[in-house]
Amino acid sequence: MTSYKELGLVNTKDMFAKAIKGGYAIPAYNFNNMEQLQAIIQACVETKSPVILQVSKGARDYANINLLRNMARGAGEYAKELGCEIPIVLHLDHGDSFETCKECIDNGFSSVMIDGSHLPYEENIAVTKKVVEYAHERGVTVEGELGVLAGIEDDVVAEVSHYTKPEEVVDFVNRTGCDSLAISIGTSHGANKFEPSQCTRNEEGVLIPPPLRFDILEEIERQLPGFPIVLHGSSSVPMQYVNMILQYGGQLKDSVGIPEEQLRKAAKSAVCKINIDSDGRLAMTALIRKTMAEKPGEFDPRKYLGPARDELKKMYMHKNINVLGSANHA
Repeated sequence: MTSYKELGLVNTKDMFAKAIKGGYAIPAYNFNNMEQLQAIIQACVETKSPVILQVSKGARDYANINLLRNMARGAGEYAKELGCEIPIVLHLDHGDSFETCKECIDNGFSSVMIDGSHLPYEENIAVTKKVVEYAHERGVTVEGELGVLAGIEDDVVAEVSHYTKPEEVVDFVNRTGCDSLAISIGTSHGANKFEPSQCTRNEEGVLIPPPLRFDILEEIERQLPGFPIVLHGSSSVPMQYVNMILQYGGQLKDSVGIPEEQLRKAAKSAVCKINIDSDGRLAMTALIRKTMAEKPGEFDPRKYLGPARDELKKMYMHKNINVLGSANHA
């Protein structure tokens, strides 16, 4: 068993308390490889932002849990080397069972999400409570979820979203003891978050998604004053990356994300963790496609992964400064 403290990591408790008080959200960036991790740490050091490194089931299958754990250890040392010791959390994204959460806790994760949102309400409470009891004995914080987001993220698939019911949140939090709560107010997983029929088009023909349900968020805040709220599926799907992918031979249909101004509004509320995965995938893919198209004879991975890493860093810095408001809060 490895404690997250041995890895130089922190849990989310103090991080979230400061975020709620300060009116900003902590970036929760998914990573699968070295270049993504380098970009995240570089961006967060340069903007002096705390960060949550998120690991999905797909990442664990791809990169191996032991490698990911030691990459997180290295991230802390890398941040110090770059000149700023920022708070870093290693978080399990969408844990699907007690056993999965336990495995990650035992391997040095400082925070886990148990996603029982697809289960009947009482079963969701039971599995979340079981994870909380195991995690809290080891100083690990737990994120629960109420409501279902539509879309696809690795093995998390739902065709239809179900908004969180504000009348359930107090009972759920009190009975489970979870430290934060992921809610559904209209965000969605993946790059194709909405059907065109759900959107409107502006004068340029760009799809505009339906607005987030801030009325639900406000009622949840009223029911749970000062309690940490989490938004999943919050990539903005920047059109410059979508267009670049299309320009260099990619195929992306009707890609649309969550407007950044809506995320900034959410970040000023009790929403203190905002998950961003697809934007990183899009930026990386766009720059790899561009580089390989412009330099077809290139076969050194460093020559196309390097520019992708640099673009990721640029995008994450923008998110920290202009969207989440987490810059200068490390």
